[in-house]
Amino acid sequence: MNINDPIADFLTRIKNAVKAKKRYVDVPSSKMKVGLAEILRANNFIRDYNIIEDNKQNILRIHLKYVNGISSISGLKKISKPGLKQYSSKDKLPRVLNGLGIAVISTPKGLLTDKQARKENVGGEVICHIW
Repeated sequence: MNINDPIADFLTRIKNAVKAKKRYVDVPSSKMKVGLAEILRANNFIRDYNIIEDNKQNILRIHLKYVNGISSISGLKKISKPGLKQYSSKDKLPRVLNGLGIAVISTPKGLLTDKQARKENVGGEVICHIW
């Protein structure tokens, strides 16, 4: 299957799995998706993730986190799209829900949250907001 925007597909699969109250979701693996999964795990949005080896394409399995039946992920929003990339300077990095959520930024130092990017004093492409 040919996917135009793999990151949007990744976020949509997670959003749909959360709505359906699934325990985990499988997505085709890539370095960017593994980086996003690492950020989600580090910020307690998911329990864990692992990579399942396959002959054709590795699969990234994301184990979703629920507290008393309520998902840790309330919402996901793709910001930068293939037709319109959204960049932010180090001075104008976005804040999601006054710091309750995170913005994922693709910087020269790798994928960082908005807080990490402020600390590192770098800007970059705003990938998505998660709250």
